[in-house]
Amino acid sequence: MKTKVILVGLLVTCFGYVGAAPAFGQEQEEVRGAFLTTRPKPVEQSKSDGAARPSRRRPKTTVAGPSTSADPSSATGVKTSDSGSTKATTQRIGLGLTLFTRDSNGLAVRVDPSHEFRKGDRVRLLLETNTAGYLYIFNTTDGGQPVLIYPDADLEEAGNFIQAHVPVELPSSLAGEERLRWLAFDEHAGAERLYFVFTREPLSAVPIEDDLISYCREKVSNCPWHPGSELWAQIQKGLDAPIQVAKAQRFGKAQSSGEHAATTRGIGLSKGDPEPSLIMLTASTNARILVTKLDLIHR
Repeated sequence: MKTKVILVGLLVTCFGYVGAAPAFGQEQEEVRGAFLTTRPKPVEQSKSDGAARPSRRRPKTTVAGPSTSADPSSATGVKTSDSGSTKATTQRIGLGLTLFTRDSNGLAVRVDPSHEFRKGDRVRLLLETNTAGYLYIFNTTDGGQPVLIYPDADLEEAGNFIQAHVPVELPSSLAGEERLRWLAFDEHAGAERLYFVFTREPLSAVPIEDDLISYCREKVSNCPWHPGSELWAQIQKGLDAPIQVAKAQRFGKAQSSGEHAATTRGIGLSKGDPEPSLIMLTASTNARILVTKLDLIHR
């Protein structure tokens, strides 16, 4: 695995969400409940323990869901379903994020995203969705040109299809070298920003799978891929869509055995596993895209 982006600090300002504030009290519990309700029970999850890691390539049948004229996904090039189904979508799109840091013993330990990191610190992201769909991650440095860092032409056949509650690591703890298993904080000051785009259908304007592999093979000097100005403006606009946020209050615990098994063996997290540190949920069940961001600041 190649680590294409070295993150140099992480600070979440109001969780980096435009037009949305963190939920409080009962509202936070409602956000957690809506996200976690689709996790299977532990006994159901254990049945898939011996299963092979799932492919990140899109399934033969498209992840279905209706489109509406008010749907913000129409501005970001989301493909419509070939099935022509008009069945109503009743589940809001959710994205869970947990940040781990490497402790002195080499263990992955939960850390508050607002923690101030220093040179030599290591972090890893664990991402979980509550429904099947397509995950894209973009990065900007000091407000510069955005770059696609997930999917990656060198990983998982450049696929980005995510099954519900089957987590994704960035970077992967299965990387062959220790230095590639973590994002390292270096001595260079700067502001990084990660954009997370999760959709029910693939973004037609962004190459994935064989298209991304071919692009990077033919344009080595211009890979990773950079979105055009029109698409990028539309993704930025997607940040205005209302979402709800819940944040965990306690940190410091090591990654659980269930989380480790889920990430390394490609099985779903169960109701008994720890919840994500941050949960972001669309306000509407009709939404076909969730766009959010994290601000990364070096100290």
